[in-house]
Amino acid sequence: MGKRDELIAKYADDLKNKCKMTPDMDLLTKVTIGCGPSIYDNDAQTVAASDPEELERIKNNFLIKKLGLSDSPALMEGIKAVVETYGKSERNKYRAPFYYMLVKHFGKEAVYK
Repeated sequence: MGKRDELIAKYADDLKNKCKMTPDMDLLTKVTIGCGPSIYDNDAQTVAASDPEELERIKNNFLIKKLGLSDSPALMEGIKAVVETYGKSERNKYRAPFYYMLVKHFGKEAVYK
């Protein structure tokens, strides 16, 4: 099993155990691949959910540019809902499962088909 496959398995485990959801493995794999090399970087692989600038970057670069959503207060509400689902006290919010939950939250699975 390659490094990416190991990470996808770890992300699926996070979604099952920390977020209490059964992941769509095909979608999780595509979202993980879409994150590119950031998943291998210790700093970039996690989301700093307490950093407003990081959340703003996720809104602009992922929700608006990647998923094609229009800017509105609903975007930040969606991000905050994902933070709640992942668990505010959870220090390691991995980027790929975080993005996966955003895709599911906004119903944008078609972007990865």
